[in-house]
Amino acid sequence: MASVHKMLSRLSLKTASSSTLSRTVTVGFARRRLPLCLPVPSLALASATISEQMLQKNSFRTFLPALFVRREMSSASEALPPPVPAPVTFYTLNNISDNPGAIKKKRRLGRGPGSSKGKTSGRGHKGQKSRSGGSISPRFEGGQTPFYKRLPKRGFSNKNHATPMVPIAVDRLQDYIDMGRLIPPTDRPINMKDMVEAGLTKASNIKFGCKLLLGKCEISASGPPVRSPIRIEISRASRTAIEAIEAAGGSVTTVHYNRLALRALLKPDKFAVLPRRAKPPPKLMTYYTSYDKRGFLAPEVQLRDNLGINAVEKISETGNKQGAD
Repeated sequence: MASVHKMLSRLSLKTASSSTLSRTVTVGFARRRLPLCLPVPSLALASATISEQMLQKNSFRTFLPALFVRREMSSASEALPPPVPAPVTFYTLNNISDNPGAIKKKRRLGRGPGSSKGKTSGRGHKGQKSRSGGSISPRFEGGQTPFYKRLPKRGFSNKNHATPMVPIAVDRLQDYIDMGRLIPPTDRPINMKDMVEAGLTKASNIKFGCKLLLGKCEISASGPPVRSPIRIEISRASRTAIEAIEAAGGSVTTVHYNRLALRALLKPDKFAVLPRRAKPPPKLMTYYTSYDKRGFLAPEVQLRDNLGINAVEKISETGNKQGAD
């Protein structure tokens, strides 16, 4: 209704030739006498003439349509100017910012009672939770036997019995020999202590031993991965690594080291008398008595190391002679 009164304040309403109604109807008169029930005329309406009959009937429903028809547009009205486009704002480093409400300011603790987190900062008085770092484990059940202790335990995990080996690649071993960092001894095979001193691995990394692997090396322009006749003693060795070393005229012997024997090998200065090497446990006896694994307890390996006889070649030669006969 306020908008209707505001629009009527811009109208100049005049009556026809009547002594009592020949004056300009004021806004206050129009507000008191004329019921406002239809939309207001447009802003472009400048003036309108009201007939005597319309005012006598006192019906604004009849008056307002006639007001629309008989309105006289001002001759001085001009076309509205074209709308001015909104200015384009370019984002630069000095006016770029986050959207409103994107960043919420954190409530600061211990800044007085007006901040709602003053004095004790919402932790209360004393107790474990009020101390610095004083949290309670989610497993704590108030002193009663916790759930994980009430459940029975079944089975085991092989993770507790794992014996991870440090991998040693044969091409890296050959590179260290070529660089002169690892010099093969003439009176004995290369062992893990020689590899640690050359920098192939660290003594602290060797917990259960090392394993010789061929890795992903391929035959390059320089030749096969192993080019020197290497004699080596190591905890484990893969089949491809054994073939690569023996193809170059070397030999591999897999030897069992328990934790004490491994410590005596890597750090002999810690012992006044070096302990004897332990026998392999029954689970590993199959590995170290197999010639395919070049175990140090295999008869063929002992003949090769002690007498310098390649028993496998002798047996194959004998079998060929018997077959020819």
